[in-house]
Amino acid sequence: MYAFSESPFSCQREGLTIRGTEFRPAGEQNPVAIVSHGFMGTEETVRQYALPLVELGYCVYTFDYCGGNPGTGKSDGKTTEMSVLTEVRDLEAVMAYAASRPYTDGTRCLLAGASQGGFVSALTAARNPEKVQQLVLIYPALCIPDDARAGRMMFAEFDPADLPEEIPCGPMLLGRCYPADVLDLEPFRELKPYQGRVLLIHGTEDTLVRPEYSQRAYEAYAASCPEGMTEQQRVQLHLIEGGGHGFNEEQDLLCIGYIRLFAKDLVF
Repeated sequence: MYAFSESPFSCQREGLTIRGTEFRPAGEQNPVAIVSHGFMGTEETVRQYALPLVELGYCVYTFDYCGGNPGTGKSDGKTTEMSVLTEVRDLEAVMAYAASRPYTDGTRCLLAGASQGGFVSALTAARNPEKVQQLVLIYPALCIPDDARAGRMMFAEFDPADLPEEIPCGPMLLGRCYPADVLDLEPFRELKPYQGRVLLIHGTEDTLVRPEYSQRAYEAYAASCPEGMTEQQRVQLHLIEGGGHGFNEEQDLLCIGYIRLFAKDLVF
């Protein structure tokens, strides 16, 4: 067993309170890892990816996105005011909070995210390339802009040329901003400013976010490989045979193994 403390934390974004959990290992000046949940998720849904990072020596933060869950989310905000871009601002607020702690080293930061949290993490890294050294994307929902342009997102259907103010999506009520914020977004172009290392993990049987999206991300990152870095150092893609949008226990163990090998480089 490894020793760490687990305590709640909170920070602010535009008058909203973001609430989550800090996992702090022993030692000082630990690297930072922030692990993001997906659409309709909570921080509990990515805890299994947080704990191995704590064991490696990261000070890890998980949290609930503002308006990101229709019933059990702990952070402020309405689901009708949530979008991928508001979640980018949430993640930036958590990054600033984590970097401000006296026992963390904000110059060593890893962002990880599953599904929509992966897309948000990728966008945030690209918009803050100097602040993020490593990026872990678990079946990242890079399909969201394409889905918005098609008028079909998860359980929601709408006319992208005439967006309603509210959009029912299963148990979650979305606002116009959810599709509007990504209609003109080209994800594979948006990713390229990020210059750090990337790990992509995707299931071969994912029908919600097809694995081809991670393959295209791999190609986009490889094409923008920084000088002095090989393609293999820049980006890795691991396909988990039979994995869907969400992994079973055995598949999660494979996923966590890939994360451990990738993430150990920031710890020294």
